[in-house]
Amino acid sequence: MDQQKALREHVLELLEGRSAHIDLESAVKEFPVNEINTRIGNSPHTAWQLLEHIRLAQWDILEFSRNANHVSPDWPDGYWPEDDGTDDGWQKSLQQVLDELQAMRDLVSDEANDLYMTLPWGDGQTLLREALLVADHNSYHLGQIVLLRKMLG
Repeated sequence: MDQQKALREHVLELLEGRSAHIDLESAVKEFPVNEINTRIGNSPHTAWQLLEHIRLAQWDILEFSRNANHVSPDWPDGYWPEDDGTDDGWQKSLQQVLDELQAMRDLVSDEANDLYMTLPWGDGQTLLREALLVADHNSYHLGQIVLLRKMLG
């Protein structure tokens, strides 16, 4: 089997939230939207802040992966929302995460993209590294959202 083909399949599995990872829709399914701004116990973030952080970070990684002229937001302020979320904002953020996750999957799926090729505008990053970063980062914060949902009962 072609090694890049096998690797693509494994990375797509991670991005889709299969195997030992939860997918985005399952993580937020039945999350009480009226509780997205609730800070639970000693949790440092609300569900809204976590979803928006996923969206902002994933957008940045995706744009860096496909656009040589992309400028990342300032760290850390540019990666966290300033305001509380709304029902409409929650749905829009969720949809953008799903759309941009699909865009990352499309980049990985495209056999014209060498997963190991260094991105010319970066400083050593590859498409493989960026895709794994999205999968890892999303997985971490989706786990936090699931924990918040469980703590809300």
